[in-house]
Amino acid sequence: MILRPAPQEPAVTDRRLVRISLLTALAPAVWGSTYLVTTEFLPPDRPLLASTLRALPAGLILLLLTRVLPRGIWWVRATVLGVLNIGAFFYFLFLAAYHLPGGVAALVMTVQPMIVLLLGALLLGARIRLLHIGACALAAAGVALLVLQPQAGLDGVGVLAGLLGAVCMASGIVLTKRWGRPEGVSLLAFTGWQLTVGGLLLLPVTLLGEPLPERLTWTNVGGFAYLGIIGALLAYVVWFNGIARLPALAASFLSFASPLCATVLGYLFMGQTLGPLQLLGAAGVVGAVVLAQRGEGAPPTAPRTPPASAAEGGRHGDDEEHEHEHGRHDAVSGLGVHPSSLTAPPTGPAPRPVPSPGPGSA
Repeated sequence: MILRPAPQEPAVTDRRLVRISLLTALAPAVWGSTYLVTTEFLPPDRPLLASTLRALPAGLILLLLTRVLPRGIWWVRATVLGVLNIGAFFYFLFLAAYHLPGGVAALVMTVQPMIVLLLGALLLGARIRLLHIGACALAAAGVALLVLQPQAGLDGVGVLAGLLGAVCMASGIVLTKRWGRPEGVSLLAFTGWQLTVGGLLLLPVTLLGEPLPERLTWTNVGGFAYLGIIGALLAYVVWFNGIARLPALAASFLSFASPLCATVLGYLFMGQTLGPLQLLGAAGVVGAVVLAQRGEGAPPTAPRTPPASAAEGGRHGDDEEHEHEHGRHDAVSGLGVHPSSLTAPPTGPAPRPVPSPGPGSA
């Protein structure tokens, strides 16, 4: 029997990547509302409390629903990812939101794709292209036009917090991409691990380092509920799903939906105006995201091997399993990371396909 590769479907792959990108962008768009909710709904000067209540309840809910705990090396990996993606990132995000006016915090965070670019080259073997650097510069310039106002002040603590938050988020993206998700663990469980780790890390620091508010209003309760359920539980499930399917750099550029959303919400609810320069900045941000996506290109479709005999046709007919494995390869092939790095190593040598008369397979 001659094994033939599955036909290439670049147009379908492109449409799939566009849908995944649009869905994933919903997460940073929701996070863009954090600045408005923090200043208008939460108790003042409580970044640790806001971070803890955003992460821990959502993580415990997901653990209760999935009832799956890490095993082996994943205790260490879940802890590292929980600190980078949730615990430390949340704290620096809220600290920047309390110390920097308007969307200036979002401007400071624009260094994140550059960090992802460097870490991706070191840990994922990704190639740094001139187009990527140009997209980073265009995005930074766009956000600057979008959020900087003449009266915007720069606070040293806020700027440092924003930079450290960018480092945490960029590192979390790259390591999440490198390690993938354990075999047989659902996305909900994977998200619950990280939210719980981040919340448990923040809890003692909050109790020791920050006085609790004397009273909470229903407005405060509503703000905390929004950040925990919408801004953490739902948004991070969407975000981690996108990271698993998109190249790391392309995913990091989607975070620019956050300053866009923050600016629009400021215009709608806080009386902020949008001038020609801000509209130009918004167009620059969108252009940078599109440029980054085109620079990555559609991940090549991996040839799939049909079953060796008709007796195995039942397994071959499992379209959902084939789509799952095909999507896993698409998500990593554009980064130079072999799909086998996301799963357990095989217990024996891989079967060798029967060679065909044409050129040798890759």
